Amino acid sequence: MDTSALKAFVFVAEYQSFTIAAEKLFITQPAISKRISGLESTLHCQLFDRIGRQVILTEAGNALLPRANSILREIEETRRAMSNLSGEVSGSLSVGTSHHIGLHRLPIVLRQFTTQHPNVEMDLKFIDSEQAYELIMQGKLELGIVTLPLTDPAPLRAIQIWEDPLSIVVSEEHPLLNKAELNLQDLSSFTAILPSETTFTRRLVEALFDDQGLKVNVSISTNYLETIKMMVSIGLGWSVLPTAMIDQGVRQLNIEGFNVKRNLGVVHHPGHSLSNAARAMLTMLEEHGTFAKK
Repeated sequence: MDTSALKAFVFVAEYQSFTIAAEKLFITQPAISKRISGLESTLHCQLFDRIGRQVILTEAGNALLPRANSILREIEETRRAMSNLSGEVSGSLSVGTSHHIGLHRLPIVLRQFTTQHPNVEMDLKFIDSEQAYELIMQGKLELGIVTLPLTDPAPLRAIQIWEDPLSIVVSEEHPLLNKAELNLQDLSSFTAILPSETTFTRRLVEALFDDQGLKVNVSISTNYLETIKMMVSIGLGWSVLPTAMIDQGVRQLNIEGFNVKRNLGVVHHPGHSLSNAARAMLTMLEEHGTFAKK
C-alpha cells in the first residue's frame, strides 16, 4: 500500500478538506485527489463523502483511519531507529510548544540547538499544552515543551525543566489596588480573565478558590497570555499571569494565601523511539533548566 496515499488520507481526514491537506503536504489539490482515488481503488471502497464543500469520512474511512495512523507511526518509528544507528543528529524534529514558552523560554535553547545541530530540520508547532499531549500520544509529535499537568501524565513521561511563578495582576486603575490587605474572597467579587477550562493553568487557579469555597467570576476566556495581559491593562478584569510577564501596564496584587507556580517541562512517549535530534534537544533543555543551576 502506498504510504504517500495513506498520509494524504490521514491529512484530509484531519482537516476535513482536500485544499488544506494539500497545503499542509506542499502538493497540489489534484495530486492529493489522485492519491485518495488510488487508495479507494486499491481498497475497493469509498473513503470520503463529498457533500458540497464538506468532506466527511464514510464508514470505511472511519475504519481505516486508526489503522492508517498506526501504519504511518510504525514506518516513522522504523525510520528513526535506522537513522539513530549512525549516531548522526540530523533529520526532522517535531516539537509542540505553547506561545508563552516559545516566546519567553525557548529562544536561547533553540538558538544554541540550531547552531550545534545545523542538519536538523525543526518542525515547531505553537499549540496549547493540552493539544500537544494528544499529538504526542498519536505519534505526531516527538516532544512537547509545555505546561506540565497537575497529575502524572502516564503513559507519557514528563521532565520538569522550569518553575514558572504566577502572580495576580490588575490594571493601574483597578479598585483593588487601594485595599491594604487582600484575600481570594476580595477577588471573587470582581470579574476575571483566564485561559479556558481545559487548561492546566485554569484548573490550578480554580482549585485554589474551590479550597476556600469560592467561585471565580470569569468574564472573558482566551488561551493567549499576551492577549490576557492587554485586556487586564485596559481594565477588563483581573488575571493570573507568569510573574516574568509583569511590566508597565499591569500591577501585581499581594494576595494572602496566594503562592502558586506552574511547572514547565518536556514530555514524550517512552513507548515511541526518539530520534537522535530529540535526544539532543532533551539534553540541552535539561542543561538550560532551572534545576540544572541548583
